[in-house]
Amino acid sequence: MPDVGEGLTEAEILKWYVQPGDTVTDGQVVCEVETAKAAVELPIPYDGVVHELRFPEGTTVDVGEVIISVNVGGDAAAQPQTAQPAAAEPAAKDAAAPAAEEAAPTGRQPVLVGYGVAESSTKRRPRKGATAPAEQSAARSAVQGELNGHAGAAQAAPAAPAPAPVAAARPLAKPPVRKLAKDLGVDLAAVTPTGPDGIITREDVHAAVDLAAASVAAPAAVPVQPQAAEVPQAPQQAQPAPQAQPATGRETRIPIKGVRKATAQAMIGSAFTAPHVTEFITVDVTRTMKLVEELKSDKDMAGLRVNPLLLVAKALLVAIKRNPGVNASWDEAAQEIVLKHYVNLGIAAATPRGLIVPNIKDAHDKTLPELAASLGELVSTAREGKTTPAAMQGGTVTITNVGVFGVDTGTPILNPGESAILAVGAIKLQPWVHKGKVKPRQVTTLALSFDHRLVDGELGSKVLADIAAVLEQPKRLITWA
Repeated sequence: MPDVGEGLTEAEILKWYVQPGDTVTDGQVVCEVETAKAAVELPIPYDGVVHELRFPEGTTVDVGEVIISVNVGGDAAAQPQTAQPAAAEPAAKDAAAPAAEEAAPTGRQPVLVGYGVAESSTKRRPRKGATAPAEQSAARSAVQGELNGHAGAAQAAPAAPAPAPVAAARPLAKPPVRKLAKDLGVDLAAVTPTGPDGIITREDVHAAVDLAAASVAAPAAVPVQPQAAEVPQAPQQAQPAPQAQPATGRETRIPIKGVRKATAQAMIGSAFTAPHVTEFITVDVTRTMKLVEELKSDKDMAGLRVNPLLLVAKALLVAIKRNPGVNASWDEAAQEIVLKHYVNLGIAAATPRGLIVPNIKDAHDKTLPELAASLGELVSTAREGKTTPAAMQGGTVTITNVGVFGVDTGTPILNPGESAILAVGAIKLQPWVHKGKVKPRQVTTLALSFDHRLVDGELGSKVLADIAAVLEQPKRLITWA
């Protein structure tokens, strides 16, 4: 499982496009995965025949884990389809791997390669854009050693006797799984692994907790060793009450993962790191709404999405140009305020997968037709679930249009790393004093949240007032631009 974003640690396999026995070529998309930021299609970096899919659809897999193995360099039928031992000791694997590689004739026998791990010395097509990890844990090295020597070991005897097994070997588990077990009070030694090569997975830990809580036998897929001590019950897992509702009763539990999990973590980090201040202003946008209707029939805007959000975005860009200090970020490590001389305009989008915030790169340099085209593409891509992680990185300010839900406004939380976010409320026909008389006018309420560490009240107020002024008198898009 490659890292398809910056610093992502896991991804869920949504769909496999290939099955064992299928022929694949370098660059062919073999599966779709969902990270904490987006759904991404993964290409295979090899030519060959699919040997094994290591995880079913719906499984969350850590970055670096082998998810698919492919026979390359020979006839697929020559490769044994035997499963790898699940309980071999790390020392034995390390000793056996070099011997197996030496026994396999280089460039002649088919080699089993896994997506995301080091390969054997047999010549293969290089993986595009990939680099080997700088460090590997002892458990990871053992797993890779076994995989590297798999092809030769199936046909050759060990070159040297393996060391005797070490008593009470440390259970194989990744650091996130160890932390989960610690948090839930689970002794990993009491859990039987079901992951590849004897690695304990998150599912194994949760299964052990469920076993202790329910006091029933574990399912066949995740048995618990009879001789192991009982796993302590985690405080989060309450014992079922005698009058508990059935599974189809009054509650539904949904796993927190993917976009929802990332959003929750980001919002908590932002809310408790940056001191938020939110200011509000109610403005008559009747002239802006008239301009929207005029632009819809303008030949220069033909085929483009024209709506009030387009002019709100342009008004925000004008306000940032007049008050550049708001387009900044706080560097805690360096104790510096980083002023941005570009605007990557984020647009909060509600999708079936959850809230995402892709951004329009260099929005400050775009003409109105270019901005409209970018907005249309951003919205369409988000609705189709095809937004890439790159599209959601590097934003500087954000707009959230809560008005589409009929909401007057809100107090938005800053997107992490940004200094300001603008909430746009519903545009409604309301009584308004216009030229000394009460008349029905199109009115909306704007809310600007900003990081008070680097944006003081004066600057934040100026920015919000400028946005409102442009929307009240859209001709300022020309005079202030």
